[in-house]
This record gives sequence, C-alpha cells and structure tokens, in this order.
Amino acid sequence: MHSPNDSEFLQRLKQEAVETDREDLLAILTLRFGGVPENIQGIVESLTNAEKLERLVLVAANVPTLNKFVEELHEGSEAFRLVGEGFNPLAEQ
Repeated sequence: MHSPNDSEFLQRLKQEAVETDREDLLAILTLRFGGVPENIQGIVESLTNAEKLERLVLVAANVPTLNKFVEELHEGSEAFRLVGEGFNPLAEQ
C-alpha cells in the first residue's frame, strides 16, 4: 500500500523532470540558434506537459531553423514523427 508521502514524492519527481526538460529545451535552442527570444522563452517556461516537452526537445535538436521550431511549439502533444526536410538539422536555411 502506498502512503501519502509516496504520492507526494512521485509528484515532486515529475515536477522536477518537467523543470529539467524545460531547462534542457532552452539550452538546446540557445546552442542551436544562438539564443531564444523572450516571448518563446516565456512559452517554454510555462509548459507543464511532460510529453509535449519531450517532443519539443527532439524537435529543437532536429529542426533547421528557429522558425520551424516555433511552428512545432504551437502543435499538440499527440504522437508524432520527425520526418522530412523540416526536421533535418543540416538542411539549408
């Protein structure tokens, strides 16, 4: 049987994972594109959906431009596939 402390601990772990994913996402965007506009940073910092954050980390690592990332930022968090030139990090800009 789980105690209330177990539930609190698991919730805290999930929250910490989301915070780490947000930090990782901003770091990837900064490394890839030389910075993150304040409005995009604000959106990223407000994200709480772990699945969407995980998806966006993969997107940020694979899109050739920040504009393509912004397009994906406004997409849902359902199942996805990163295919096509829009997800080729070496594509010409």
